[in-house]
Formats: sequence, structure tokens, C-alpha cells
Amino acid sequence: MGQEAREEPLSERAQHLLRILVESYIRDGQPVGSRALSRESGLQLSSATVRNVMADLEDLGFVASPHTSAGRIPTDKGYRFFVDTLLQVRPLDEADSSQIRRQFEAGRDSSTDLIANVSQLLSSVTQLAGVVTVPRTRGAQISQVEFVPLAENRVLVVLVFNDREVQNRIIQTDKRYSADELKRASNFLNEQFRGRSLTEARQEILRQLSEARAHLNQIMLDAISVAQQAFDGGAEGRLEYVIKGETNLMGVAELTSVEKLRRLFEAFNEKRDFLHLLDHSLKAERVQIFIGHESGYQILDDCSVVTAPYADGDGVIGVLGVIGPTRMAYERVIPIVDMTAKLLGAALNSRR
Repeated sequence: MGQEAREEPLSERAQHLLRILVESYIRDGQPVGSRALSRESGLQLSSATVRNVMADLEDLGFVASPHTSAGRIPTDKGYRFFVDTLLQVRPLDEADSSQIRRQFEAGRDSSTDLIANVSQLLSSVTQLAGVVTVPRTRGAQISQVEFVPLAENRVLVVLVFNDREVQNRIIQTDKRYSADELKRASNFLNEQFRGRSLTEARQEILRQLSEARAHLNQIMLDAISVAQQAFDGGAEGRLEYVIKGETNLMGVAELTSVEKLRRLFEAFNEKRDFLHLLDHSLKAERVQIFIGHESGYQILDDCSVVTAPYADGDGVIGVLGVIGPTRMAYERVIPIVDMTAKLLGAALNSRR
């Protein structure tokens, strides 16, 4: 028989004690002993009875005993049961609600600035890391391409879609381009691709590159070389995101290992795995929670990610969320993420 068939539903008493244990551990970060549980439970239970219930919960995989303590801590399975069954999500308190609403009341930020500011807002309100994906440019047409030279063979690419939405990205080039060369390249691209979608532009670039290069002069070659990187960097069909407040995770007890933090920050920078996780969240209708190993990425085994999609009038265009330890205040973080997603969608919709 499989484990599912053997497991009995948890008794009300076991559920109550598990909830008290999870809430206590989230609050204090210390393993919870039977005596403390008995005291906090409000039930007339002896420490021996509590120990027996805890032993059953440990056998079922809901709690674990750290080697250094007689107390117990929740496992990922324990957190999952807590979030799905025991958690009582309360409305946001007035201070959090006001802080979030103020961000959207000004209404002067460009879409690009708004995404960065909302990521910072999520980080500030939760004291964890905030992440917001750049809105997808569904059916958007290229209005303008501009290149600005930066130091160390880097180029700032400014893409304007539908005459209003601006996306900036930085690419690394194989050689140094002068401002004049980049200006000529952008002029060539604007003639070639204005009014086309990014998908069409990519296809045309690949077609031109596959033809005899002898037919392309140096300006065209340079322009197409830079554009290939610029257009492959994001937008249609691919997610880009802004993350703020990663340093907040340095104060989290479960992540104090320098090596663990280094690998986590590298994962944020490389983006690949994390983007895959966020891509899953795009398909959700509401708040999603990935606890520990549920993310499918070992680097996030000690983290939880709370996400929610945001939408304009035509449907979902992005996702935002909060990254923190599995020991996070879910009852507070969930409504913060939910409210912020709704307000961001409304703000972007009003600018269309």
C-alpha cells in the first residue's frame, strides 16, 4: 500500500497542536518543545500527551527533530498542510495597506520605473526579497530602437513598443562600438523593423544572417549583430524580472551559510531556473505558494516563494511575488502579494 493509503486524517487535536507549533516557529525561529506546546495550546493536555501527538506527526512527516534540540520544527509537508488547511489569512493591516496604495496613487512612473518600484515596495513591506516580471508585450509592434554605448563593451538598448511602452536592457557586445556606429545601426534597424513584432524582427534577422554576408555592408552587419542580442534578451514569449531586497535574506537564520547565499544570489542573477518557476505562476489564477523543495530547484530548498499573476484588460501579462525563508509569516505575505498584483494590473491597464 502507498503512503497515501496508510495516512489517516489528522485529528482536530493534532491539527491544533501543529498550527500552534508552526506559528510559534515562524514567530521565534526556535524548535518548539512539548511543554511550551502544552502551555500555548490552551488545551488541558499533559506534556506526555503532547509528546505522543508530536511523535505521530513526526512519523507522518509533518515535523522533524533537529539534532541539537528536544523540540521540533515544521517540515515542508508541515508548512504545506498549515498553508492549505490551518492558515487563517486576515485582511491587511491599515499600515501595510496604506503603504502599498501610496505607491500607485502617484501614477507618474513609466511602466519600467513602476515595475522596479513595485519590486522595491514588496521588499520594503515584507522585509524579504521582492520580484516583479516585466509585462509581456503581447502583439506589440516595435516603434523605435535606440542604442547607447556604455563602458566595457556594453550597450544600453532602448526598445519602444506601440509608441508608448519602453523597455530597457543592457547587452554585452563582442567589440566596442562608438556612439556614431550605434546611431547608424539604430537608424538601419528603425527603417527595417518599425511596425513589426519582435517575433517578426527575429525571423527577419535570422533570414538576413543566413543569406550571403557579402551582400551586407558593415553597418548592416553591426546593426544585425547587436539587434540579435537585443531582441533575444526578452519581451514576447519570454520573461524578464526585476528583483529587489536580496540582501534582506542575509539576515535569515536558515540562509546564513555564505556558500548558500552565494549560490542563491547567483541563481537570481542567472535567472534561468527562477524564470521557469515564475513562468508556472503565469498560468495560475491567484496566489501560488512554493514551499522548499516544491520549487523543484535545490537552491530554493530553504526558501518559499509566494507569487500572484497580474493582468491588464486583455489578460495576464506578468507575475510578482516575494522570496523568503520557509519560516515566513504566510498570513501576512499572502494578502500583500495578492493586493499588490491587483493594484499593479489596474495601474498598467489605466495607462493603455
